[in-house]
Amino acid sequence: MQSEPVLGEGPPADASLSSSLRSLVKQVRSGEVGVIPVLVGLILLALIFQTQDSAFLSAGNLTNLLVQGAVFILLGMAEVFVLILGEIDLSTGFVAGIGAVITCELAAPPHNLPWFVCILAGLAATTAIGVLQGTLVTRLRLPSFVVTLAGLLGWEGVLIFLIQKSGNSNGGTIPITNNILNDIVNGNLGIVAGWIVMGIIVVFFGLLIARRDRNRRASGLTSSPPSLTAVKIGLLAVIGVGVCLICNANRGSLIPLKGIPWVVLVVLAILAAWTFLLGRTRFGRYLYAIGGNAEAARRAGVNLTRVRTTAFALSGLTSGAAGIVYASRLGSISTDIDGGTLVLYAVAAAVIGGASLFGGRGKMVHALLGGLVIAAIYNGMGLIGLGAAEQDMVTALVLLAAVSVDALARRGRLTR
Repeated sequence: MQSEPVLGEGPPADASLSSSLRSLVKQVRSGEVGVIPVLVGLILLALIFQTQDSAFLSAGNLTNLLVQGAVFILLGMAEVFVLILGEIDLSTGFVAGIGAVITCELAAPPHNLPWFVCILAGLAATTAIGVLQGTLVTRLRLPSFVVTLAGLLGWEGVLIFLIQKSGNSNGGTIPITNNILNDIVNGNLGIVAGWIVMGIIVVFFGLLIARRDRNRRASGLTSSPPSLTAVKIGLLAVIGVGVCLICNANRGSLIPLKGIPWVVLVVLAILAAWTFLLGRTRFGRYLYAIGGNAEAARRAGVNLTRVRTTAFALSGLTSGAAGIVYASRLGSISTDIDGGTLVLYAVAAAVIGGASLFGGRGKMVHALLGGLVIAAIYNGMGLIGLGAAEQDMVTALVLLAAVSVDALARRGRLTR
């Protein structure tokens, strides 16, 4: 079985930092480039847009970029689950819309249900859609491309039907009437609370990294040396401090506006949960095994039908979360939602970040990085006054470059 390669974990347990770096260079030369291309791309985009408009790297714009990228990141995470299997889900955009419609409708009069009940109902509906589509793919052995393409068309019709039949629809739009749902994107955590929460996040993930590396060294498995583990934790702390400094800076013009947007914490929570699921559970190992070699996984006793259906269910669940965030940002959900474009961004975010279209490789952090790249392109090009045509063409070129890197890396691995 083939599993997800982990960049930088090649040296033996007692390796030094220098030998780890040499191992990293060797992996890059052999085609295992990991997230290096997307990180370089993000840096280049930041430099280019900053030279064109000095407002790009301002605290206010960077915070806005994080908010803009939230939907792309979540949709990319939804796509990662199925891409690991070598499948695809073209329905995520309109599935997200259905989750938003159900959530907004239940929160509005005459239902006026609690916000958490509305969210659970929306997520339950999109998860059920994922189960349905996964069942069609696994039980009837239909191509996921065809099933989810039909879903793209069918769920768009369902979305329009639900909005038109809603008693709260106003011209094909259901507004958000619940303040908590509205604050998912538009609300901010207090400055002190933001530092506390970010500190807890950094400490938690730092302890997980240290514990994982220590356990691997104790078991005699390949692992990062203590010095490299310290570097990882240090970088994590720098990122956490940077996010707090950026988001806590005043970005308001007429009134003070400070604090980490709630949606940033929502994205981080989902990222942490799904990263743990893929990297630390039996389901995650099975998912990579099926994506690497489905027949070998089947012979090893993996229930292919159950794992594949679960992956589609998780894709639907995460799409529902993206839809709720999308509606919260706009303050409503309408029939004008462009689900076709959103699904293209979903695939682009996952692939640009480093997930493979050929299956067997992909992480949630890939969707995070890819979503930030897409948000940076649209944010930066909007600042310098370029229109939708130029934005789409640049995004297409970046996607082609990412797929080319993936194909070349895969070819290099096959010829070794």
